[in-house]
Amino acid sequence: MRRPLVVGFDLDMTLIDSRPGIAATYRALTAQTGVHVDAAAAVARLGPPLRHELRRWFPADQVEAAVDAYRALYPAYAITPTVPLPGAVAALELIRARGGRIVVVTSKLGRLARLHLDHLGLAVDEVVGDLFAEQKATALISNGVGLYVGDHVADMVAARTAGLPGVAVLTGPCSAAELRSAGAAAVIDDLTGFPEALPPPLQLAL
Repeated sequence: MRRPLVVGFDLDMTLIDSRPGIAATYRALTAQTGVHVDAAAAVARLGPPLRHELRRWFPADQVEAAVDAYRALYPAYAITPTVPLPGAVAALELIRARGGRIVVVTSKLGRLARLHLDHLGLAVDEVVGDLFAEQKATALISNGVGLYVGDHVADMVAARTAGLPGVAVLTGPCSAAELRSAGAAAVIDDLTGFPEALPPPLQLAL
């Protein structure tokens, strides 16, 4: 019997372009705390957990307070400017039409990820947040994910750790060479044409 189709996705710069909203949140954080955060630089390296970025700007003893402040500001500044990336809506609809399940595994806090998905009407079956790189593997395995799609080398590490194919999209900060080096089974420009742009063996999995 064929296993049920379960496809996992990263969120930021895989399904959604959250850069404008995240930049706005960083600017609001600067205004609130008086600590300068270069919003353009920060959104150019989206992928790692929030704390990783805030450690660049805040003293160690202020990072946790900055995380809390950022997350409190996030719903007001980050949700409305965010848009789906090309092909994202169609990819989710195709999986759903084939009777599949969709699981979002992201480094973003789960409740904030849900705000984006609900605002954009992107229906998914499960959201698991606050995980990065190898940490994502447990969520991928426990949810029966058969294929994981992401934009960051850490997403390919997650897929490899979970023992499943990783499909990389070039909509994030990482190059095709970096993504292949991290173990991507396929690299595509974006989700447009998914899964037709994938190699035949991965198409068959879908």
